[in-house]
Amino acid sequence: MLDRRWFLNRWRRLYCRIVREKASPEYIARGWAIGMFFGCVIPFGFQLACSIPCAFLLRGSKIGATLGTLLTNHFTIFFIYPVQCLAGNRILGGDLTYQAAKNAMGSILREQSYEALMKLGGELAAAFFIGGLLLAAFTTPLTYWGVRQLVVRYRLMRERRALKHAPDTTKNT
Repeated sequence: MLDRRWFLNRWRRLYCRIVREKASPEYIARGWAIGMFFGCVIPFGFQLACSIPCAFLLRGSKIGATLGTLLTNHFTIFFIYPVQCLAGNRILGGDLTYQAAKNAMGSILREQSYEALMKLGGELAAAFFIGGLLLAAFTTPLTYWGVRQLVVRYRLMRERRALKHAPDTTKNT
């Protein structure tokens, strides 16, 4: 089991990377939103190849575009991808079950090849991308707003702290 201190330390390091980046809050949040979008829509392995060039084009944080794709990682894809396929299949009007989607995505992850993805057929691939777009429609704006709020609040807090500890120059000596 993961140690609580390890998790908190990782969260603290990620938080510091977000809020201490020397750029505008919008720039930082845009990069994270780009990473989150591609983390939802593009299959694992191609995400960075899409998110980093897009961050250059849309003038977003490259660090955020890289780390934002980590929504889907070696631990979360076993849950996210089947749910994503199931949601996309429902939108398409299909009758895929969660267990069938989980088994299909499991075979892709075991073989770790895009040939295995192509063997699944167009319906499941379409369900994957439509489900990914649905997930991205929720997570991308939330990520932009959340990261922007984190950066703005951190900078306000730091500014207040600096003013509180600054020597008072209004006093006459």
